[in-house]
Amino acid sequence: MNGSADPLLAVDSVHAGYGETTVLHDLSLSVDEGEIVSLVGRNGAGKTTTLRTIMGILEPTSGRVVYRGDDVSGLDATRTAARGIALVPEERRIFPELTVKENLELADHGGAPEADSLSVGEALEMFENLRERAGNAGSSLSGGEQQMLAIARALVGGADLVLLDEPTEGLAPYIVQDVMDIVERLNDRGITVLLVEQNVHVCLELADRNYVINQGEIVYEGTSAELEADDEVLDRYLGVTA
Repeated sequence: MNGSADPLLAVDSVHAGYGETTVLHDLSLSVDEGEIVSLVGRNGAGKTTTLRTIMGILEPTSGRVVYRGDDVSGLDATRTAARGIALVPEERRIFPELTVKENLELADHGGAPEADSLSVGEALEMFENLRERAGNAGSSLSGGEQQMLAIARALVGGADLVLLDEPTEGLAPYIVQDVMDIVERLNDRGITVLLVEQNVHVCLELADRNYVINQGEIVYEGTSAELEADDEVLDRYLGVTA
């Protein structure tokens, strides 16, 4: 965790949405350098909209997004990526016609030029499944392998902060564990992670802190131990018991 007073990322009283529809209502959260922080909530709660706003795909109608002390609210996604933030979307968005290696090489030309990025070779070493399929087309990969490729691209692009949108969605349980292991390995390398999930058990295992979002508002913040012990929050907002 960052020992300084200022977080790596601060979302400060943000309102955002689509057209006339406001999705996020006075939403605030923070992520310290070196943390894994989860944003957990039911489908439609505003999780993806939060990530899109941080990334610069959506511009907040009020409030601000601050990264490394700078207001980045007015930056588009390309300039946000150049600051060292990467979004791994739920749909992954790999290039299906390109090989695994070509997908990574393409990422090597974008992102943050001064960041501590992985080389393509280092990424293939880190992700064993990808190394074995370096010459295979993206379309030939399993769902779990596509997820790993999307994460690997973020690292090759030089991300210091990775925004993960539902990385375990639709994956078999044994593949979910593989993805969780990868997230922990990212964090061990010093990568800060903001993890969006519906699967609260994934969040409880991975995250240092958790925010619960409901109808575009943060309704709870706590450590994984605190959230796991709060049956009322788990039942009311997430529909589960730990």
